Amino acid sequence: MNTIPTRAATGEHGTGVLANLTPNWFASVMGTGIVATAALSLPVRSAGLRLFATAVWVLAVLLLVVLTAATVTHWRRHPRTARRHHLDPVMAHFYGAPPMALMAVGAGTLLAGPTVIGTRAAVAGGWALWSAGTLAGLVTAVAIPYLQFTRHETVDPRSAFGGWLMAVVPPMVSASTGALLVPYTPAGQPRLTMYLACYAMFGISLLASLVIISMIWARLVHHEIGPARMVPTLWIVLGPLGQSITAASLLGGVAANALPDPYATAMAAFAVLYGVPVWGFTLLWAALAAAVTIRTARHHLPFSLTWWSFTFPVGTVVTGTSGLALHTGAALFRVCAVALYAALVVAWAVVGARTLRDGVFRPPARDTVLSGSGPRTRADGRTGSRWAWAAGRNSW
Repeated sequence: MNTIPTRAATGEHGTGVLANLTPNWFASVMGTGIVATAALSLPVRSAGLRLFATAVWVLAVLLLVVLTAATVTHWRRHPRTARRHHLDPVMAHFYGAPPMALMAVGAGTLLAGPTVIGTRAAVAGGWALWSAGTLAGLVTAVAIPYLQFTRHETVDPRSAFGGWLMAVVPPMVSASTGALLVPYTPAGQPRLTMYLACYAMFGISLLASLVIISMIWARLVHHEIGPARMVPTLWIVLGPLGQSITAASLLGGVAANALPDPYATAMAAFAVLYGVPVWGFTLLWAALAAAVTIRTARHHLPFSLTWWSFTFPVGTVVTGTSGLALHTGAALFRVCAVALYAALVVAWAVVGARTLRDGVFRPPARDTVLSGSGPRTRADGRTGSRWAWAAGRNSW
């Protein structure tokens, strides 16, 4: 049985955030970073909006630095616990969060950074963050499914949930952020290679995500919705959908820098031909996720870090919608982008405040035991079949 033992079992001692730090904490960096980049992608411009975006980007940078330092400290003080996260069939997938956090901050560096640190430093920082995030993201996209296939306990079809997408979405974020770097890549073969690599990563993430989304849909149809604490992860599905629209839009916009006609024109057209139908399905999923979330909240929706699922995935829909507005000039997309961004800011403010109040300054309710097999304790005290639980406020 693949089990993450309690601190008492490992001989590791300590309390607080560092003792219970898990990779999914980097979702807070993702959710904060997307607020900045989404603001700068909107089809409206104002000095106040740019100032707000820059301030949020600085906050995302600080969060990334603090969490990175905390993670290093966690690995030094609690190595046995840290090394076992990848063996847990739920927590392992959230190793995709750190790479996406790096690239979310990297995108903000390219868009907001020039006014703060200068264009040269912003481009250098963007390259560094994109390179590190892309390498780590490609590793998680291969390693985590491999572990799921070979090392994790047999997974029941009822356990499919939005978190499974976290490990395979980073290459799509690489495709989006990489598109911003295409104009800064040396012309000729280096630029062409960069562009084609971004589209290859688009395919890696898109096809893997479609498989997982189908499994999540099947689980919702044939089995229960799942424990209340896991319901927000339904919103993670918006991530690969919205990010794929964003990537297609950005890559279509820079195609002329890397490809000759007719391919450059075809890529620009693909941004709309692909983006609009997927945008429609994205709204369908958002409506379903909202309905399930409201239904759950009427009974009880306990706070946990899963609430960050309300931020980054929605932010990718904002950037995707803004891209469609740019390519089509349609007022529909301009209005929807602004409305979705307003909802994103509200969600980010609420989740951020709850994280500060209930996630950071309060200790976990009890030691967490994440098991690779067997029944899991639910929030209501009963056992849940194949649902891994990270008890307390510091875990998913």
